[in-house]
Amino acid sequence: MDRKLDVGGTLSQAFSIYGSQAGVLLPLALAIFLAVAIVAGVLASISWVLLPIVFAVSVIGNTLYQGMVVSLVADVQDGRRDSSVGDLVNSAMPVIVPLFLAGLLAGLGIALGFVLLVVPGLILLTIWSVIAPVIVLERTGVIDAFGRSRELVRGHGWQVFGVIVCVFLIIIVVRMVLGAIAVGVDDSVVMRTIFDVIGSALTAPVVALVASVLYFGLKGLDEGGATVTTPADPGPAAV
Repeated sequence: MDRKLDVGGTLSQAFSIYGSQAGVLLPLALAIFLAVAIVAGVLASISWVLLPIVFAVSVIGNTLYQGMVVSLVADVQDGRRDSSVGDLVNSAMPVIVPLFLAGLLAGLGIALGFVLLVVPGLILLTIWSVIAPVIVLERTGVIDAFGRSRELVRGHGWQVFGVIVCVFLIIIVVRMVLGAIAVGVDDSVVMRTIFDVIGSALTAPVVALVASVLYFGLKGLDEGGATVTTPADPGPAAV
């Protein structure tokens, strides 16, 4: 019988790593998504026609962040837990241009898919879910990364989609709670923007870790080996 991706196990592993490495993950996420919020805000203020570009900017930010986080997951898999923010940035620097281009193409493609009929966007979001880990760990080209991601997801599409849905629900809940707090504190554009950046910084590690854990899980299934396992008692993170 073919082995299938464990949806619950994937989410559990991602949150376990988040809990042990928050000191590294959160500052990096805050820096990246503050920049994303500034760029997106400028574009959105120019014209609503640029909204697909705004979405693409968000995907680029997530792709870059995922590319930086995957090395941390690889270290946890190997039993090392001493990554710093600088280590994560340096790990992605050799492939920063491919990550940027892949994020741009994926963002535009997924945005177009959602605009056209929603379903194509969901399909692309699923089959392209591990592009960043592929680029960083397999050193593929931009176009090859899309094909490799689709190849890894093939046969596990519904499981991967299930993980993505769970992550989106988590993000929605967090954003709703933060949005309510922002309104309660000061219902202004500035305050909503601040809390939006905080929400991105808090949820981005979940997205990035899930993508990385998915990659190792799918790769293990593809090769007939073991998936990522997270130690029961992870040590503290180094900042």
